[in-house]
Amino acid sequence: MQMPRQNDWPVTELCAGRDEALVAAYGARDCVRDQVLPVRKACGETIVLAASDSAISKVKARLGRVRLGIVDAEELRREIEKATAKALVKGAERAVADGESCRSWNAPLFATICAALCAALVFVAVLSPHTLGLTLVGLAVLVSLLNSSLKAVATIAGTRASVDIRPPVPLRLPVVTVFVPLFKESKIASHSIRRLSAIDYPADKLDVCLLLEADDKVTRDAVAETELPRWMRAIVVPEGSIKTKPRALNYGLNHAKGSIIGVYDAEDSPSADQIHKVVARFAMSGPEVVCLQGVLDFYNARTNWLSRCFALEYATWFQVILPGLARLGLVIPLGGTTLFFRRSVLEEIGAWDAHNVTEDADLGIRLARRGYRTELFHSITGEEANCRWWPWIKQRSRWLKGYAVTYAVHMRSPRQLWRDLGAKRFGALQIQFLGTLLQFVLAPVLWSLWLVPLGLWESPFGELPIWAIAAVISAFSFGEFVTLTAGFIAAQKSKRMWLAKWVPTLHFYFPLATFAVYKGLWELLHNPFYWDKTEHGIYES
Repeated sequence: MQMPRQNDWPVTELCAGRDEALVAAYGARDCVRDQVLPVRKACGETIVLAASDSAISKVKARLGRVRLGIVDAEELRREIEKATAKALVKGAERAVADGESCRSWNAPLFATICAALCAALVFVAVLSPHTLGLTLVGLAVLVSLLNSSLKAVATIAGTRASVDIRPPVPLRLPVVTVFVPLFKESKIASHSIRRLSAIDYPADKLDVCLLLEADDKVTRDAVAETELPRWMRAIVVPEGSIKTKPRALNYGLNHAKGSIIGVYDAEDSPSADQIHKVVARFAMSGPEVVCLQGVLDFYNARTNWLSRCFALEYATWFQVILPGLARLGLVIPLGGTTLFFRRSVLEEIGAWDAHNVTEDADLGIRLARRGYRTELFHSITGEEANCRWWPWIKQRSRWLKGYAVTYAVHMRSPRQLWRDLGAKRFGALQIQFLGTLLQFVLAPVLWSLWLVPLGLWESPFGELPIWAIAAVISAFSFGEFVTLTAGFIAAQKSKRMWLAKWVPTLHFYFPLATFAVYKGLWELLHNPFYWDKTEHGIYES
């Protein structure tokens, strides 16, 4: 039975005195997806508001006898958002199971461990500085060799990776939803909309969602002043206990229309045919391939020395190392953008961990642990390089902080992680995460040794044996050789050979991450879920 269409009766009046228990019974997420809103029971029937009768069968199956009121779609959408906001925000913040999320991070325990470790180092330093010196140097050399060896193997495998050939486009194109989180992005909101408008995919199959934070009035106003194409819409993410990109993505997932979910950053400029490539690649892949990672590059690489080195680092990572890791069958730590997922699997595993500031790397591990595969596809998305030294350190500290948390979460049960990944991937993961962190943490130990022969510093460790000095020199030389080789290959593969002359200067670029890792570790003590926002729109080209 249907109520007559309400032309003059505002939806807000129909929703007055709404029974919240009915929304919970139907499911907040399903209310959004089906665009229906149960409001109250009357005479043995449940009054349900909808914009059409397309979901009537599902509504009856859930609620029994119903009386359907057909109302204005836009007014209904606003009422549904208000009715479901609280439940969906809570769900977005707790989407990942407790055992796999970092929301239970114990900062006091981490502080205790750090204090105990520092006390032990001081005790050994007082008792036997020579022993401490040999131990730290040995650990630094070992970590450096392991990291360089994995990088060398991945570089060799990456140069042999097969050429990405565009597969045929399927006859029936699926709807693709693309999320673009915007927070304090008023400077580039209009640029972002313009770049996304260049995507070559049927408008009726494209669903671009701009995710806006409720308290970010400046960005919301900037978007409101811009005329959006009909395949693009703004979704306001209500306030909650935290404010992170993965939380916004989880909230947006409730509103998505597509069976394929993509993620872009605010400053991204994707290749026009990128969505077509994604759809075709999924169509020809088996069900175990659930994630596709594209290539990131910078459109402002010429700005200064920092941007050139950043461009070389990204080219090495996305065009050499990641293809190598994929070819070796190792875990792929995902980048935060130009990612595409099969929606069904994304929802199955709880999507993103809202408390993890490197939600991408964590998601890559969770997919691998369940036997799913991530593949690389060659389609380039231009980004804005962070080319000011302090913002660069802040951004890198967030990444390294997230690496530390992600590693700690997945190592809660090492035996289970070993079973899930197998020996090869488990061992490589130790190098990828723990090895990366330790290399930057221990870098000052090796730096100090270079000052001793210059007479600029007297080592408190005493005189090191010749074999220790030889080991340091060998590890340094091997690491530099691998970095230079990978950098030159990356410059060639990215068709930016003008960057090759800057490859030797990477020796001065990577040490910046040491300052970042200590900043990140400090934040783990008192602000583990803080998202240190990177400002965009500084350098457009």
